[in-house]
Amino acid sequence: MPFCHAELRASKPKPEGYPKELNTLGDHIRSRRLDLKLLQKHVADRVGVDEATITNWERNAILPAIRYVPAIIQFLGYDPLPPANSFSERLATARRALGLSQRRMAERLGVDPGTLQGWEAGQHQPTKRSLEVIVRSLQSRKW
Repeated sequence: MPFCHAELRASKPKPEGYPKELNTLGDHIRSRRLDLKLLQKHVADRVGVDEATITNWERNAILPAIRYVPAIIQFLGYDPLPPANSFSERLATARRALGLSQRRMAERLGVDPGTLQGWEAGQHQPTKRSLEVIVRSLQSRKW
């Protein structure tokens, strides 16, 4: 009599506490922390904040300050920010990934903060010379 061997495979369900969907930066942090089996204290040490800050980020009570975004991206191992399509979106995404405020990035590019804000809002485009400065600056990563 022939026997049929069947094997059912399924991924192990995530323990309680995992975000159901990764919608926020806090969701991404919590998911990665739990995947790595780390305590919030360990993540806080890596990112350079205190444990209560990680708790608040994971609970989506507060958003991380822009200056912590580079360390968060390094901890996650990927950039959770949505992909940018237009020049203005790419510029804003690059600025956030560097952890710079509009004021700080404008200073480093040698432009007025209002000018940078207008570029990021898509209200106007940089001149050819300004665009060359932006591209050179982002490529060099000397921030």
